[in-house]
Amino acid sequence: MRLVLASASPRRADLLRAAGFDFETIVPDVDERLRSGEPPSTYVRRVAAEKSAAAIAALKGRATSPIAGDGPFPGAARRSSSVAQGFSPADTIILAADTAVVVDGDILGKPLHDDDAARMLRRLSGRWHEVITAVSLRRGAYEVGRVETTRVWFSTLSDDDVAWYVASGEGRDKAGAYAIQGLASRFIPRIEGSYSNVVGLPVAAVAELMGELG
Repeated sequence: MRLVLASASPRRADLLRAAGFDFETIVPDVDERLRSGEPPSTYVRRVAAEKSAAAIAALKGRATSPIAGDGPFPGAARRSSSVAQGFSPADTIILAADTAVVVDGDILGKPLHDDDAARMLRRLSGRWHEVITAVSLRRGAYEVGRVETTRVWFSTLSDDDVAWYVASGEGRDKAGAYAIQGLASRFIPRIEGSYSNVVGLPVAAVAELMGELG
């Protein structure tokens, strides 16, 4: 049984490797924009499912078509073509995920710039927020998924704390403008739930869902 991670995230790949999974990687191309009135849990579950569906469609297409070009992700077409060699839907599990940081029902995505990152950090300061990750696994025509939620407590941040962390650049490509596995760990004294979920992939949930797919 082959496992294919449908993600460009190095953090998700690191989590899978640390848990002893062997896998290949492709990058699906989906529209991740939030729909009007869409609740956060519905949003991440939908996007994760669309990513796994797009990945399996890409693998089927690459298994029968020559490389057309790199498209929006440099090298992605060539990597997906390589993964598609010998592709069999019945013998492959596609894993996709989507993560959101949620405060008062609002989704904090990746910051647009440093001022936006500072704004997000001030909103997280001195309170709980939620990190939700949806996972979607497909094998052939079957799809299973789950949404995991972890509560995260942020210490109260001073203006100097915010300025220092923003200047580090660590949170520029992270939902909520921070990385719990990095420098921001000094601001997070406790969590309730899965740590790997906050990093970007609830590994234990993935293992359970893989069992459901056989």
